[in-house]
Amino acid sequence: MKKKGLEIILQKIPAFDDPSSTLEQYLTPAGIAADIIFTAHQYGDIEDKVVFDLGCGTGIFAIGAILTGAKKVVGFDIDKKSIEKAKKYAEKNKLYVEFLVKDVFDIKEKCDTIIMNPPFGAQKSNQKADRKFIEKGFEISQILYSIHLKKTIPFLEKMISSLSGNITYRKDYAFPIRWTFEFHDKKVVYYDVTLLRIETNI
Repeated sequence: MKKKGLEIILQKIPAFDDPSSTLEQYLTPAGIAADIIFTAHQYGDIEDKVVFDLGCGTGIFAIGAILTGAKKVVGFDIDKKSIEKAKKYAEKNKLYVEFLVKDVFDIKEKCDTIIMNPPFGAQKSNQKADRKFIEKGFEISQILYSIHLKKTIPFLEKMISSLSGNITYRKDYAFPIRWTFEFHDKKVVYYDVTLLRIETNI
């Protein structure tokens, strides 16, 4: 499958019906998701691997991983409605992905690779949530792919170094967040974000 073909498929992933601002539920754009999946595939981190998507939402990374040859894929999210939509889409398209309603911080199972778009921690009730996702990743996986606000990268670099991890790849994206909640005052705002590939050395 070519990257453009994957992007076209991922564009069909259902959006959130009633997104939560507290959970920072914004759908990862299909173009960015496809690019990240292909990057992970080129590194050998997907094919025949066990892949987890933490905070999977409606399943865009999980679906992308199974379509590109993962041996097993599990998506975890605390939001039951999102998991139900992800399951329905996967079942309809005969894609074997396991979707579980579970707080990511309660995950004990281990995997080869994690691909995730954690909350940016922009809401006061959710500050530093992205760092907690990385800490959990270090407990359960050898490789992490994770998206973060570019301005937070210097802090994350120090944290990853303190955990004896290594950043082996990074790429910047302009991440569009469209008008979703009443407090939004523009149709779309682009945020500078950075993808990190992290080796945890567990």
